[in-house]
Amino acid sequence: MSVTFNDFNLQTDLLEGIKSMGYKQATPIQAQAIPHILESKDLIACAQTGTGKTAAFLVPTLSRIAEGRFDFTSTLILVPTRELAKQIDDQVEGLSYFTGATSIAIYGGNNAQNWDQQKHALTSGADIIVATPGRLIAHMQMGYVKLDQLKYLILDEADKMLDMGFMDDLMKIINQLPKERQTLLFSATMPPKIREFARKILQQPEEISLSISKPAANIDQQIYLVYDQQKLKLLQHILKDVEVQTMILFTSRKSAVNEIVRALQKMGFEADGISSDRTQDERESILQRFRNKQLQVLVATDVMSRGIDVDNISHVLNFDVPQDAEDYVHRIGRTARAGTKGMAITFVNERDQERLVKIEKLIERELPKITLPEAIGESPVYDPAGNRAKFSRDKGGSGGGRGGNRSGGPRREGGSGSGDRNRSSKSRGERPAHVTAGAPATEQAPRVAGAPSTATGEAQKKKKRRKKPFKPKNAEGAGNSTPPAPAPAAE
Repeated sequence: MSVTFNDFNLQTDLLEGIKSMGYKQATPIQAQAIPHILESKDLIACAQTGTGKTAAFLVPTLSRIAEGRFDFTSTLILVPTRELAKQIDDQVEGLSYFTGATSIAIYGGNNAQNWDQQKHALTSGADIIVATPGRLIAHMQMGYVKLDQLKYLILDEADKMLDMGFMDDLMKIINQLPKERQTLLFSATMPPKIREFARKILQQPEEISLSISKPAANIDQQIYLVYDQQKLKLLQHILKDVEVQTMILFTSRKSAVNEIVRALQKMGFEADGISSDRTQDERESILQRFRNKQLQVLVATDVMSRGIDVDNISHVLNFDVPQDAEDYVHRIGRTARAGTKGMAITFVNERDQERLVKIEKLIERELPKITLPEAIGESPVYDPAGNRAKFSRDKGGSGGGRGGNRSGGPRREGGSGSGDRNRSSKSRGERPAHVTAGAPATEQAPRVAGAPSTATGEAQKKKKRRKKPFKPKNAEGAGNSTPPAPAPAAE
């Protein structure tokens, strides 16, 4: 029996907004979560991307905001990436059109105007704050963020936030919130660390777990065993014979994005890429062009992959194997929707063969390994266990490098190796606030008039302790020596 939004006891104006957004029947996660949330219960929910989980927490929360008519910020939504913050903020705007509820997206970027706009919104007050943890902490440290009356805390994609190293930042924020609140935690996966985290912040939560759905049968999944230096040549060979309408190409290497985009453009494709090196305005503009079908191929890094919500994707290509098997399912699930056909192509180097084994175990299916064309060269031998032992030895002996990359190609975004999940997932623009001195800290407040310097006290102490080069008093030109140039400030 299908469930509609009229079956819930929702505020009347909100129902008008839901209708205008084209929502009719509730998805399984919505049907299960909304009643618990309306009953003011804490909730831990496991549901993958594309199941409607955003509306599952926004609809009941907006209903209660519309009924409560609060004159303070009642809701905080914490998310791992800027793209997801913007996406949720846009959805709030659509759903709350008739209720008058307001929201503000708080995310990083060294743009003084962006900072001032966020500060103004925070001081003026908004019903809902949607924020990345590091940027929110930067504002909270300035003293004007008022969350002392907060009623609802929502953590979306909690597993991704922990993978990106935001645990300390999350706890720093949560410890400043009222103890009496409703807390909702949504996660695509439910590893032990998420359950341990949930025990710390939730009170007698209800639990919902929707199993990871298998990829649609109408997705043509293709696996190519390939060395890293063969990938671009293979990409060009494949796309000669494939009719691409719209494609998302995922890569784990930030520095590979421009190289891939140039290769695609030489082949005649309208292509562009998003990574943490692009400004927020650039990323939003590129995504909008892709949604409007002005771009044929979008190249995105792992960090940017969540928050890309585009329909009618004909092809997904994994230039690198995703870190988690669940992410593979999420990625390829962007194609072959609504009964259409789609193709998912994945390049697997020697090091990533073990990840392919985990993917096949999850989807309960062995995927066909396609032989490389003669023009590309020979494939690596498919030997996951042997390669695991090989690269374990290499890591212990050499202490660096990405073992599967024979070409000495660019490193994965944010990290030095595929085994370091915390570092490899971090976006440069969404780095946790507790990073060590000397690391880029773009989540800090930009240098605007009246704002404190971003240089840390420890760094200043080190500069004070730095000695001038010794020069004898009778040296030629004594007293007129040029002092050493100061060390550059951290970005």
